[in-house]
Amino acid sequence: MATMDAGVLILRVVAGLVFAAHGAQKAFGWWSGPGFAGWRAAMARMGLRPPLFWATVSMGVELAGGLLLVVGLLTPLATAALVAQAIVMIWQVHLPKGFWNSRGGIEFPLTLGAIAVALAAIGPGAVSLDRALGLVYPGDVRAAALVLGVAGAIVALLLPRLVVPMSAATEPR
Repeated sequence: MATMDAGVLILRVVAGLVFAAHGAQKAFGWWSGPGFAGWRAAMARMGLRPPLFWATVSMGVELAGGLLLVVGLLTPLATAALVAQAIVMIWQVHLPKGFWNSRGGIEFPLTLGAIAVALAAIGPGAVSLDRALGLVYPGDVRAAALVLGVAGAIVALLLPRLVVPMSAATEPR
């Protein structure tokens, strides 16, 4: 295995496992996580509407996207989804808290997002299911997936603010 491929494999596996572990916290409550009911409530507190939808998307992106990244399958899709998730996490939760992770800042999600961007640019590497299955993604395809991921993050940040909760729609003004 070439040095570059070993480096890509390490980045893919570590970042993928970290994302997947965060998804498992949200889905199953593992490792002191909130579990799905707690995560849905957190989405509601953040003002993301409908909270069930956004909790499912967030949890699913981290869990499935992280696992896809670990094995190097559908890597452009996985990296695009994880970049979108990192952008939403930074904007929605961490940005107001500054840079440092010790204060809940952007340091950690920014690092994970940067790794996902780098992997989108580099590709899955030789030790991946994409390579084993003969799935080749030219640079323009990887770039387009990344652009779609960023666009998805923008939609995810704007759309919940446009959806009016049922209670607010039926309340008298």
